[in-house]
Amino acid sequence: MRQKLARVLGGVAVLALVTGVAACNSGGGNDTAGGESCGSKIAFFGALTGSSAALGINENNGVKLAVDKYNKENADCKVELVPLDSQGSPDQAPQLAQKAIDDEKILGIVGPAYSGESEAANPLFSEAGLVHITASATRPSLANQKWKTFFRAVGNDLSQGPAAGRYIKNVMKAEKVFVIDDQSAYGAGLADEVKKVLGPAVVGTDKVQGEGKQTEFSATVTKVKASGATAIFYGGYYQEAGIIRKQLTAAGVTAVLVAGDGTNDPSYIKSAGQAAAEGTILTCPCAPAAEARGTFAADYKALHGTDPGTYSDTAYDAANILLSGIKAGKNTRSAMLDYVKSYTGEGVAAKYKFTETGELDPAEVKVWAFKVKGGQVVPDQEIPKE
Repeated sequence: MRQKLARVLGGVAVLALVTGVAACNSGGGNDTAGGESCGSKIAFFGALTGSSAALGINENNGVKLAVDKYNKENADCKVELVPLDSQGSPDQAPQLAQKAIDDEKILGIVGPAYSGESEAANPLFSEAGLVHITASATRPSLANQKWKTFFRAVGNDLSQGPAAGRYIKNVMKAEKVFVIDDQSAYGAGLADEVKKVLGPAVVGTDKVQGEGKQTEFSATVTKVKASGATAIFYGGYYQEAGIIRKQLTAAGVTAVLVAGDGTNDPSYIKSAGQAAAEGTILTCPCAPAAEARGTFAADYKALHGTDPGTYSDTAYDAANILLSGIKAGKNTRSAMLDYVKSYTGEGVAAKYKFTETGELDPAEVKVWAFKVKGGQVVPDQEIPKE
């Protein structure tokens, strides 16, 4: 989830990118505490409630920090943040997207957060010309749909999946791997990429149901146990991953679980239980948020009372991209779209430059492995590209 404020915020060397005088839309501004609203809005689109909310909250909090900083430094022309709670559901995404489209003051969106809801909402955004920058939706095919308003501030699963496979093969040196996915746009795609790298080391596969639709995984546990696998890869989100890990451990399966960024959250540990979760490897096409550039981590904790989580920093950067456009006077959707297309700058998590299909420049993509240790998700290592 990545916006960047052209670095009027944050102490990052992006300040020089924003030239010209701020030209906020002065129409219909409403009084706000401590300043004036110019009428411009940005939105966050992702799960804020429901079983998939943890990652969405991480991102929304990053966006809140960006907007809070912007408004303190531009008190005469504040921007409003509109939260759009999708609950992570593709079924709810179209009507939520239409709600954003109908609010003409919304100039850009951070999100959608998940790949499934992106597939449902993005065609509507493209038709309406409403730019959106996802900080976390990693399914590769999202960039191949010719959506003119789509941008991605992280690497896709063509970087994360192979990296996870290389970690299992080269670092863990696992010779027998069982692969499970939740059949979602995200989970199945990620698992497929891992299988390509592991080849004959994959000794079994299975599919489960995500989105809270399944809580009993005994059939999968039995298959994993019979396979003799020493490592398991799970493509899906933290809620099911935690339950699967808990049930595997209860059945005496000690194989190490490896999962992607959809599981990379402390909520996974709560779901699995600390003892069962210990040693789990979690990947992410992102660097550790707590190690982001500048004062981001300290500022985030000061505002929210907690450390930044997965994609808090990329959502912050995505928000700042949109906010820097508003600062530069891009007060129409078409102007904002042109601005983001040509954007080049440095945020707290990465440098940003988008390809013609809206992808982050591959040279800027990093994939990290994290490990559950002592009841916490801690950085393990950056996974080499080859």
